[in-house]
Amino acid sequence: MTGLRCSIESGRLYRPALGERMRMFKVLAAVLLLHAAAVFAAVPATVEAVQSPAWLERQGWSQPLSPGQELHDGDIVRTGAGARAWLLLAEGSRVKLGEATRFTLHSSSLEPARYFRGALDIAAGAFRFTTGLLSKDKRREVAIRIGTATIGIRGTDLWGKTDRDGDLVLLLEGRIGIEHGGAVTELTQPWTYLDAPHGQAATVKLLDPERFRAMARQTEIIAGDGASRIKGKHGLPVVVANSSEEALETYDRLREAGFAARIQPRAVEGGWQYELKLTGFTSPDEAQVAARRARALLAGGV
Repeated sequence: MTGLRCSIESGRLYRPALGERMRMFKVLAAVLLLHAAAVFAAVPATVEAVQSPAWLERQGWSQPLSPGQELHDGDIVRTGAGARAWLLLAEGSRVKLGEATRFTLHSSSLEPARYFRGALDIAAGAFRFTTGLLSKDKRREVAIRIGTATIGIRGTDLWGKTDRDGDLVLLLEGRIGIEHGGAVTELTQPWTYLDAPHGQAATVKLLDPERFRAMARQTEIIAGDGASRIKGKHGLPVVVANSSEEALETYDRLREAGFAARIQPRAVEGGWQYELKLTGFTSPDEAQVAARRARALLAGGV
């Protein structure tokens, strides 16, 4: 390494001359500036809303998914049974994930709010992708892979699902090109979809809009679902622990179960109690729904 260099010569620490030190400083400063630009560039996506349980996986580490979290290149979002997650891309598009979904974000954009370039990979589950409006100074290049189908989009609203039965991609608005099994299919008419059962040829079909209502519910979050949101200000204790050891144990269990719990100590007569709280809800009723779900998981031995 030619940057910060030191060696032992004749039992003394090698110290670069002033001129060499200045050159080394300039090189190091340039490297740090480049690194800082990458670190502080706008993030590709942000978590908007979560109906737990859900998790964020990054570089082998897992933590509960919660509103406001920033998503980076290579991040994986997983949702559990009955869960939902909504994500906002930096350029304004929204991604809605249903239960039992595994989603990976790929983006190397340095300025994703101005020029978003990336890929969305849905390995399992249901999703909906709705593009945001772009101004003249913004660009978007997004590819979506759902199961074994790869989708190129242009000003689009689409819904899709992949499971053990096969892949399905439905066009709601705009136009998309789908590559599947070596063939490319273009959908330009709303309510047409590519049906690709495993082991069978893919076909294009027309969907009854009424049928979509039930399909859309798989990715929607509605009032009463107990979802937390970025601007949610209400919270509720799931349990109250009487010792720090009990609090930490319950905290770990809740987070492993996909709930972003927080510990809030509270002074009581003779000592302390510890509330394990869920926060970020738009109303006490929403918080209550989530708390009941978390308690049920704890009671089930999660």
